[in-house]
Amino acid sequence: MKHSASGKWKKRLQSAGLEWAIPILVIALWQWFGSLGWISARILPTPASVLEAGAKLVKDGSLFVYIGDSTRRALVGFAIGGGIGFVLAILNGLLPLSEKLTDSSIQMIRTIPHLSLIPLIIAWFGIGEQGKIFLVALGVAFPIYLNTLHGIRSVDRGLIEMGRTYGLRGFALFRTIVFPGALPSILVGLRFALGIMWITLIVSETISSDSGIGYMAMNAREFFQMDVVVLSIIIYALLGKLSDWVAKLMERRWLQWHPHFGPPN
Repeated sequence: MKHSASGKWKKRLQSAGLEWAIPILVIALWQWFGSLGWISARILPTPASVLEAGAKLVKDGSLFVYIGDSTRRALVGFAIGGGIGFVLAILNGLLPLSEKLTDSSIQMIRTIPHLSLIPLIIAWFGIGEQGKIFLVALGVAFPIYLNTLHGIRSVDRGLIEMGRTYGLRGFALFRTIVFPGALPSILVGLRFALGIMWITLIVSETISSDSGIGYMAMNAREFFQMDVVVLSIIIYALLGKLSDWVAKLMERRWLQWHPHFGPPN
C-alpha cells in the first residue's frame, strides 16, 4: 500500500515537473539575458527585479488588496454570468418552446464582441464595480450556455429512453441521466469561461479602474515602474493557471466514470 502511494506521488511530481519545465526555463533564460545586459531593464526587468517589487508590495500590504479586489470582481461576475448561461442552456435544452423563443436572440447578442461595449459600459456605470462585473458576466455567459446546451443535446437518447423505462421522469431523469451525460461538455465550457473571465477583467481594469491588479499596472506605467507592470502580468497568469487547475481537479473528481478523465496515470 505504501509503495503504491509513493509511486502515485512520484508520478504526480513528474507530471508537475513536466508542466512547469518550459516556464522555469523561460524564467531562467530571461534572468540570464537580463543579467548579461542583453535585455534592457527599461524594456523588461529581470525576474529578480520583479520579485523584489512584489516583496515591497507584499510588505506594505497593497498587493493583497489589489489581488482581492480583482478576484472578487472576477468571481462575482462569473457567478452571475455563468448562472444565467447555465439556466438558459437547461431551459433551451429541455424545452423546445424556450429554445424557439430565446436562442436566436442569445446568438445575436453572442456575436457582439463584449469588450467593444466598454465605452457604453463606462457611460452607464462609470468606472465603478458594476461595469466590470457586468462585462465579466457577459463574457462568461456564452461559453457556459453553448457548452451546456451542446452537452444536453449530445446525451444518448437511448439512455434517456432506458431511464424512462425504469420510471424516471422530470427532475429525477435530469439528475440521473441528462446532467451526468452533459457534464463533460459543461466542464469544457467552465474552463473556457474561466479564461475569458480573466481576459475581460484585465482589459476592463486597465481601461477604467480605481483598484485591482489592472489599476496597479496602469498606475505603475505612469511612473514607468516596469517591474510592477510585469508583476501584474505574472499575477494574472498565475490566477488564470490556478483557475484552470481547479477546473481540471473538478474534471478528475466528477468524471471518474468517463474513460478520458479520472485520476492521472
